[in-house]
Amino acid sequence: MLGGISIWQLLIVLGIIILIFGTKKLRNVGGDLGGAVKGFKKAMHEEEKNKDKDADSQERVSHDDEGGTTYDVKAEHKPEEQDERK
Repeated sequence: MLGGISIWQLLIVLGIIILIFGTKKLRNVGGDLGGAVKGFKKAMHEEEKNKDKDADSQERVSHDDEGGTTYDVKAEHKPEEQDERK
């Protein structure tokens, strides 16, 4: 079976864990673990929605010239003056 572990051995280990921690504590741990998994799935789903919205908003951006004026500016380089130090 599971690498040499039989069902009876698993039941014995489960019984020992129940004796040590008790059913109430195990129920709380199970609930917390389930809540964490649910929160993780929700966050992943929201992230996918946000990525889709970002992709859509980028597709809608228009680069058409709507009557605006653009200017080409060429930066002129000022000739450096030589400083004489004495």
